Amino acid sequence: MRSSLFAVVLLPAALAAQTKSNPLKYQAKPTTAAITPADLMSRLYTFADDSMLGREAGTPNHDKGVNYIGRELARLGLKPGGDNGTFFQAIPLVKRLLVSGGKILADGREFEAGKDFLPRNPSDFGATGREPANATAVWAGIFGDTASMIKPSAADGKVLIFGVPRGWQANRGALTAYYRSAAAVVVASLDSMPDPVKAQLSEASTLMGGQTFPICDPQTLQGCQVPSFFYATRAMAETMLGGSLTGATVGAAGKTVTTSYKYNDEKLPGNRNVVAILPGSDAKLAGQYVAIGSHSDHVGFNHEPVDHDSLLAFYHVVRPNGADDEDKEAKPEDWPKIKAKLDSLRKLRPARMDSIFNGADDDGSGSMGLLEVAEAFATSRDKPKRSIIFVWHVGEELGLYGADYFTDNPTVPRDSITSQINIDMIGRGGAQDLAGGGPGYLQLIGSKRLSTELGALVETEGKKFTNPAFKFDYQYDANGHPQQFYCRSDHERYARYGIPVVFMSTGGHPEYHQVTDEPQYIDYDQLTRVSQFVFNLAKTVANLDHRLVVDKAKPDPTAPCRQ
Repeated sequence: MRSSLFAVVLLPAALAAQTKSNPLKYQAKPTTAAITPADLMSRLYTFADDSMLGREAGTPNHDKGVNYIGRELARLGLKPGGDNGTFFQAIPLVKRLLVSGGKILADGREFEAGKDFLPRNPSDFGATGREPANATAVWAGIFGDTASMIKPSAADGKVLIFGVPRGWQANRGALTAYYRSAAAVVVASLDSMPDPVKAQLSEASTLMGGQTFPICDPQTLQGCQVPSFFYATRAMAETMLGGSLTGATVGAAGKTVTTSYKYNDEKLPGNRNVVAILPGSDAKLAGQYVAIGSHSDHVGFNHEPVDHDSLLAFYHVVRPNGADDEDKEAKPEDWPKIKAKLDSLRKLRPARMDSIFNGADDDGSGSMGLLEVAEAFATSRDKPKRSIIFVWHVGEELGLYGADYFTDNPTVPRDSITSQINIDMIGRGGAQDLAGGGPGYLQLIGSKRLSTELGALVETEGKKFTNPAFKFDYQYDANGHPQQFYCRSDHERYARYGIPVVFMSTGGHPEYHQVTDEPQYIDYDQLTRVSQFVFNLAKTVANLDHRLVVDKAKPDPTAPCRQ
């Protein structure tokens, strides 16, 4: 799942309580028909185990995870919904490497890739990221200061130059979604980027093969590429702007910018969506489907192990949004708090080096919640009237690739899919995780955007839960929200075709995209409640005596998403 622009407040004393709740390792037990915390623990401790090495798309480690899901679906007797009578749908992912010699031209000067600028990865240029040609550079402000950042309406066709308040990092997903019509987004912080990060950004990246996008028409945004995104030295940024960044006026026009790149693409094997079907019980309605989805991939592992608890303590004090806060540095007053938390953890367990991004919440929680929902449907005697299609998408972390491919190449008729429920990071949401969190906390996005009826059904089914009741948070669904969450998870690929969706999440936390996102920190009672909610909602929609009503304007599926 992608991240937030803003920090949350971590409540004190929660860390120690959190670390005592679940064991580091758990022996899986046979699962039951009911959706239970014990079943979810057995599944998630298996799926997010160190042996999966972070389930990175395009690697055999991701295959280990989806093979587990496939075996379980076969055991449950669900109908394969993938290619050639299998549970799997192959996705054409490739490895892309930026060939040396890439340049950016500004004010008559040439700037070199790797020296003066670096894309976040090669997929940010070429097929998916547009290449500016004689585009005007403008000063766009300081990333994160949303009150003074340039307005999207002033970004059409421009090369936006951002500064950062500290460190080097900015949120690529949020910026390119919010400024979708820009020619490029440039972050003037390459001078501050650590050398290991520069080396990582210079490596090949994984993306969808065979995709081509026309140059964007800023007036219509029809079928356009996203803005290129790259980090630049301050000297390069000031050349593009034609003056100092210090004191620059937001929107001030600079020089024209043109880019020139070449790439090598290498095909990758073994990248698969997982698709299963529960046939409907009503002969007249079984040809319609309620889709439920999650993403199976995470971000892998690295070769630089860190002390797990030291990182845990540091992020809970300094960077409560996990990877979204990677540019934040500790203040002098933070270090005693970090030490106190680390000391409390040392009393509970010995030091442990860690280098694997297990992805227990992101999105092991959604993937295993979906598997529990599938088992509950498969073992229930009371089958819904419409069919249920379960889809575990690959490549969400890379750019919604699996959901993009499935909705463009569905294994059932696209117009037979009546709705889609997307679950991503549904295993946390406590007060120790984010401001406003607590028992029953749940973020809802998109539920009312295409179908008033779906939004009402979500509310009705949610209100049936008590002890605790669900506490719905709609703030991230607001039009124009800078985090653009509606556009940044798998459900949006369905919604672009006019399929009503609801995206459920318990939100971010300090373990987001960290090696500390492990099964031991999941709230299994919360995960059980959300999974049961998904089951109930899907069954209700599948049993309607009419097709879910779409009473809002359908988007153009070829146009970029804009929340």
